[in-house]
Amino acid sequence: MEEESKETLLKEIEALIAYGNEEPTIDPALLAYLDLPSLRAIRDRLHKKRSTLTEEDKVWLRNFRKED
Repeated sequence: MEEESKETLLKEIEALIAYGNEEPTIDPALLAYLDLPSLRAIRDRLHKKRSTLTEEDKVWLRNFRKED
């Protein structure tokens, strides 16, 4: 099995937090602060919560979006 990269995990997370809207862009600078296990944990939690995102979850996820 191919090892996941931070960039691959970031793209998966971006797709998961789109929750029906245009796909957001996460600031790639976050990759410097998050290790692979942390990114995997975020992705896995998002998979579980995706169908039941609350407004609080959406607000929390918006904090990771890159603003132009």
